[in-house]
Parts: sequence; C-alpha cells; structure tokens
Amino acid sequence: MSAIATSQSHHDGLPAPQRYMALAVLFVSLVLVVLDGAIANVALPSIAASFNASPSDTVWVVSSYQLAVLVALLPCGALGEIIGPRRVFLAGVAAFTISSAVCAFAGSLSILILARFVQGLGGGAIMALIAMNLRFAVPHRMLGTVIGFNAMVIAISSAAGPGIAGAILAVAHWPWLFAVNVPIGIIILLSGGLLSKVGGLTRRLSKSVLLANALMFILFFTGADQMTSAPIFGAFLIGASILCLLAVLYMERGVSTPIVPTDLLAAPAFRSAAITSVLCFASQTLSFVALPFYLHHNLDMSPIQIGLFMMPWPITVAVVAPIAAQLAKRIKVAWLCAIGAAFLAVGLFIIDVFPTDSAATAFLVGTVLAGIGFGLFQTPNNQVLLLSVPKVRSGAAGAAQGTARLMGQTIGSISMSLIFASVSLSNASTVALGVASLSALLASFVCLSRVRHEAVV
Repeated sequence: MSAIATSQSHHDGLPAPQRYMALAVLFVSLVLVVLDGAIANVALPSIAASFNASPSDTVWVVSSYQLAVLVALLPCGALGEIIGPRRVFLAGVAAFTISSAVCAFAGSLSILILARFVQGLGGGAIMALIAMNLRFAVPHRMLGTVIGFNAMVIAISSAAGPGIAGAILAVAHWPWLFAVNVPIGIIILLSGGLLSKVGGLTRRLSKSVLLANALMFILFFTGADQMTSAPIFGAFLIGASILCLLAVLYMERGVSTPIVPTDLLAAPAFRSAAITSVLCFASQTLSFVALPFYLHHNLDMSPIQIGLFMMPWPITVAVVAPIAAQLAKRIKVAWLCAIGAAFLAVGLFIIDVFPTDSAATAFLVGTVLAGIGFGLFQTPNNQVLLLSVPKVRSGAAGAAQGTARLMGQTIGSISMSLIFASVSLSNASTVALGVASLSALLASFVCLSRVRHEAVV
C-alpha cells in the first residue's frame, strides 16, 4: 500500500477562508441528502394518487432510496480512499442531482423508483465521504467541534424534513420536492474545487466483492421487508445475506484495506462504537415509530398535536450535540457515551411506565431526556468512529458510521413490524418503548466496558 498523496502534506487542513467555504459545501450536501430521505414519506399519498398506484407499490419510492444508500456506502468509502474523497463525493453529488431531475419529470412509478435508487447511490457516496473530506478540510483541533455541528445539522434536517415537505406540497405538486434539489446540487458541483485535493491508495476493488456486497444488503433489506408477511422466507433471505457477508470476508482475506473494514473493527474502541451506534439508532427508530401511536391512543392527540409533541426530541439533540463535542475534550468519551445511552434508556422508560396526564408531562420529560441522551451519545461516539482511524482510512470509517446508523434503523423498523404483528395496536407502543429502552441500556453497558482502556480525547 502506498502512502496517500495530498496537496496538504505540509500543513493541517485548508487555509481559513477556503476551510469555512468547504465546510459550507459539505454541510449543505449533508442537508440535501438527509432532507431527501425524510421528505419523500410525506409525499407518498400524493405520488400514489398521481400514478393511480397502490400504497404497497408506492412505498418503494422510499425503500429503493434507503436500499441504494446501504448498497453504496462501503464501496464508495473504499473508492474514496482509492481515487480521492473529493472525486467520489462530487460524483455522488452529480448522480444525486441528475436523478433528482429525473424524479421530478418521472412519467411512471417504475421510473420514479429507479431514479430514487440512483439518487440513493449518490446519497450513499456523499454520506460515505463527508467524514474524509472534513478531516482533510479542518485542523485536527477543530474536528471534534465540526463533528458536533455535523450531528446538529443531521438532527435539524431530520426534524425539519416533514415540515418543509408539507410547506412545498401546500403550494406545489410533489415533483417539486425533487426539483428543488437540482439548483442546489449544481451550486455544490460548481463549488467542488473548494474541497481538499487528496490522492489515493494503490489497490483494486474486486467485481466479485462488489457484487457480493450489493447482494448482502439487498437480501438483508428484502428479508427485513418480508419478516411480517412471510417470516420464514424473510429469515431465509437474511440468512443468505449473512452468507454473502462471509463470502466478502473470505474474498478479501489478507487485504490490508478491506471493503468491510475488519481492520478497523479489530480495534476494541471502534468495534464498541459501531455496536453501540446500531443499538442506539435501533432504539431511536423504534421510538420514532411507536411514539405517534402512543400519543394517538394514550393521549388522543390530533396529527398536528402529535407533530408538535414529537419536536422536542430532535431539537434537544441539535442543542446538545455541539455541547457534547466540547465535553468530549474534558471527559472520557466512553463515559459520555454511556451516560448518553443511559439517559436515552431512562427517558423512554419514563414515557413507557409513568402515568399520562392531560399535559403529557411524563411524555415531555421523557422525550427531552431521550434527546439529551442521544445528543450526548451521538457526537462523542462519532468521534471514536471517525477520528480513531488514520486519515487514509477515513472513507471506510465514514462508510462504517453510515452503515451502522442505517442497520440500526433497519433493525428498529423490523422490530416494530414484528411487534405490530404480535400484539394489539393499543399495546404495541408500550412494548416497543420497552424494547427501545432495553436496547439503549445495553448500549450504555457496552460503552462502560471500555472506560478503563480509554484516555480523554
């Protein structure tokens, strides 16, 4: 493996004016991808009516995007390390922008779903290479703070997504949800020269490995989708996806920079951070699906009230995330992650167990505690995932971070579907919140297991 070649070999990060413009480019790209994953849900009824399609077919407008992101993350992280993070990142922006235009002019549901898949591939490239581009854009002393703002941007974008979609749909037809991406994408592409120009590593990606990687996620995602309607078939597909993972590991044995980053996962801190990320995102996803049902069935709230009561969680995450980045400079990251996951577990436990009243006091206290906990957990945990590896492996680290997040979200969705299929609707939210609380508590214990071996970062 050759050393990575970079135009910044003699200094740390870009010069100050260019640095902040590069950060703006990266954060706007992140907003674009996160928003696009959130706003399409709101448009599904309009899309179904427009194409006279069934809800089960229309949901693939969302699912195809999520699946493509999963498929793209690890290969794009590896490609970023091979040919440079800027080139792969901008290729992802180009694919995202072009496919957004196709989505806006799609004449059939099948074309829209295919365009959304390509859009997801572009989104996966953007998400995988955000971290590597950040590491080469800013000095090391700023990275913790920047990662905190990165978490804040994600939280705000996720929270604002449905509202922005609703505002657009109030004055325009659903194609405009995708059309607005085009001018923003063009601006990002024109600003791409602001990002660091970084060379790559000398290695090749095997076509067999790429195929097995894609099959792994396709089989896992499809199996997860089938778990409630055809559990045996769904379990078979998930088992086949595990075999694909084993095939990837076998084909890449002895490779120093594998597409599935086993070299990074061999480090206890990185492995622990990846596991706890899966657990906490599974907990969050379970909660975000269960809480609207809880508010509707337990507190008899209207959709508008439900939307308002769901806002404290992401808002609290957005406030706490940059604070957690500063705390991580003074407190062991393992302690912060453990405390954050514990707060998340306690917040969900309060909602689940304490009696409800007309003011929804227990709900508000619980969601604020959960938001504080997730914010305390996410930023320092991301620092471990993104900063505990050499710069040359930042692509793999960013891809692993995104994969852990999406795997957690997928597991949370599977768990919620199984709960809906197993218990009555009135009890489903209570069971789901209990499972979500236990998942966060387990994450806290995993974080505590590495406290003794970790120094303050």
